This record gives sequence, C-alpha cells and structure tokens, in this order.
Amino acid sequence: MGGIVASRAVRAALSRDAVLEAAAGLVRQHGAEALTMRRLAAELGTAVTSIYWHVGGRETLLDALVERTVADLGEVRPSGHTPEQRVVCIARELRRRLREHPHLVALVHERGLTERMFLPAQQVLVCEAHAAGLRGARAAEFVRAVQFQVVGHVLVERNRERAPAQHPGEEELWRGVTAGDDPALARALARPVDTERLFVTAVRALVRSLLAPDALPPGRPPGPAG
Repeated sequence: MGGIVASRAVRAALSRDAVLEAAAGLVRQHGAEALTMRRLAAELGTAVTSIYWHVGGRETLLDALVERTVADLGEVRPSGHTPEQRVVCIARELRRRLREHPHLVALVHERGLTERMFLPAQQVLVCEAHAAGLRGARAAEFVRAVQFQVVGHVLVERNRERAPAQHPGEEELWRGVTAGDDPALARALARPVDTERLFVTAVRALVRSLLAPDALPPGRPPGPAG
C-alpha cells in the first residue's frame, strides 16, 4: 500500500511539461537517438512507469517534442521602425532558434513536418511584405527569399563548424599573391568569419533589393541592356 501511495506522489510531483523539458534537453545535447525512456527517467530521478504515465510511449513523446518545437519557432515577434529593420529582426531571431536547436529541428524534418514548422514564420513575413506594399507573387517571392537566405546561411554555418580542421587554412591561402594587388582583401579573408555580421549584411541587401520599386515581378526576364 505504501509503495502505491509513494508512486502516486511521484507522479503528482512530476508534470508533463517537466518531462518534455528534460526530453528536449537530452535531444538538444545528444540527438534524438539518445532519448530513451530509461535515460529520461534517470535524468528526472523517477521510474520509467512514471514517464509513460505522463507522456505515453517514446513515439508519442517525440510527437510532443515536435509540436513543442513548431510552436517555439512560431513565436517570432518583429521589432523596428522600417520594413528592412523588422524583416532583419525576424531573420535574426529565426536563425538564432534554428542554431540553438539543431537536433530538435532535425527531428521535425525527419518526421516530415518541416513546412509546417516554418509556416508561422512565413506568416509573420507575409504581414511585413503586405505592410511594405508587396502583394501576390512579389510578396510570395519576398517570403521565400528571406526564408531560404536564413536556412541556407544556417546550413553553411553548421557545415563549417562540423568540418575537420583545414590544412591549409584561410590564413595560409589568402596571401598577397592570391589576392592580387589587394593586400587589405587578403588580410580580411584570412581572419575568422564574423557569421552574424555577414548574415545581417546579406539579409539587408536582399530585403532592399526585394523592396526596391523597380524590382522585377517573379518570372519576368530583364530587358535588353540600354
């Protein structure tokens, strides 16, 4: 009888949110393959049966983590006084969240919910496109261009971070001879990449070109020069 009462007390003290937070922490640190019910129970200092009581089986738990990640990426709130400032704010926040949760984002992708995950951020970008006067196909191109810029930049960053040490590295490759008559260029390219600065520069340039009054509608080729 005492054991039953104690088991109920543990379940009452442990919340579903606490279980999901601990599970998300394991996935963030070690990837989805590290998430087992036994390891999660040990992390929480409880019995495996208590975990099942709160969240069901592992597949149900993974589904809940995916929903949690999707909801988190949907809470992007822009700030700024101009369309450019607000879109850069959205892009920076989306990049930050994608970089902070690579294993959770990968889990969402593996379960075929990537498009759903990005829908809330796309909707926020649609509002900004409309506020800037873009409609229809131009607004759609605006939304997708910003999204692709963010995702592409994050993928390149992760690839660079996970790559083995390079021999020769950029410092050795970019010498005066390589840069021709531009030694300042060689020195700049030999330094480590400031990925945040580079990202903001690229997004600003992209947004300015997409918001330019003379920007071509999607699908229309440029006319002959002159």
